[in-house]
Amino acid sequence: MSTLQHGTGLSSDPDATVAGRSAAAAAVAGLPAGDPALVLVYASVRYDLTELLAAIRAVTGDAPLVGSTSCGHFAGAQVAGPGTGVVVLALAGGDYRFGVGWAEGMSSRPTEVGAEVVRTARAASGDHDLPYAALLLLTDGLVGGQQSVVAGAHRAAGASVPIVGGAAGDDWRLTSTSVLVDDTARTDGAVGVWIASPRPLRVATAHGWTPMGPPQLVTRAEQAVIHEIGGEPAAAVYAAAVDRDGALPRGLSEAVVESSYALGVLEPDGSHLVRAVYTAESGDLTSFEPVPTFAAVQVMSAERDVLLAVVDDVAAGALATGAERVLLTFDCAARQTILGDGIVEEVARLQTAAGDATAFGFYTYGEFARSRGAGGVHNATLTALAL
Repeated sequence: MSTLQHGTGLSSDPDATVAGRSAAAAAVAGLPAGDPALVLVYASVRYDLTELLAAIRAVTGDAPLVGSTSCGHFAGAQVAGPGTGVVVLALAGGDYRFGVGWAEGMSSRPTEVGAEVVRTARAASGDHDLPYAALLLLTDGLVGGQQSVVAGAHRAAGASVPIVGGAAGDDWRLTSTSVLVDDTARTDGAVGVWIASPRPLRVATAHGWTPMGPPQLVTRAEQAVIHEIGGEPAAAVYAAAVDRDGALPRGLSEAVVESSYALGVLEPDGSHLVRAVYTAESGDLTSFEPVPTFAAVQVMSAERDVLLAVVDDVAAGALATGAERVLLTFDCAARQTILGDGIVEEVARLQTAAGDATAFGFYTYGEFARSRGAGGVHNATLTALAL
């Protein structure tokens, strides 16, 4: 049985000080000794973040605090949608050692930022002989270079260290996101937690998206703009595969229809990296992460029941021993859009699948899942790590 102690708190009070103190007090109350070794925070951008963090740290003390702004978040079976509240997780005890590192400059040096976060966080975990580790990584969600940050972190950490995390949200405002480090909110940067462990840690990920039609080759792309698929205009190829005319009369909103289709980039093992795409004002098919020329892709579709079903797979994949106490979860804001009010069902199902562990996480602008030989930055995906 794990000796890791934890507590969670969620507050939707509109006042930053009241919300921060309330959520933090509830979280710390779950620790018998009352002194956390690490505090995780996800919050709406509605708050004055400096005021919110000061209120939380008035309760949690000098324990390292990391987190991000979100597009909704959850603890156990409690869920708060975009624009609502703050959630706090306090961790203590157990066989783990935590170290925190952060770096700024994602927009100009993303690979170096990833590596710097790892070096600083690993050093901060202190002297120990724990043989395994994982990295929890959070980034500014509206800065490019997410894949480069993960790649830099992966190279610095080593291939045996799995990476899990997500890109910060901002309640769908799409104006400014922040990562949280102790008493400050930072933009254009990343924060990481090095988790040293006596046993292997597993990152589980699944998306529930279904490929439509045969694979096709991206024949021309520049960064996030996909110009051609199979030698034809990419936007036209994508539009021909998407059943917009059939979906809208069924009462689905434009947002749900847009979110229900994506591109899947084929990985060497036959799996898909889901890439959310949209047609820009220029008419170009544009992705939220670069899709390289000569990548094999398939148009993907999502159905509500299948998206919900992957919750069970992710929880089972992350819970390696059954003795874990916390399921750290990163869920895409696009899944939230498709599920609508079903996010309450999703979180309840996740908590049921987690069993005696407490599910804790947020809705992201991109999910990180990197393990040996595969993965990286995902869209419209669910990923988790259990402690």
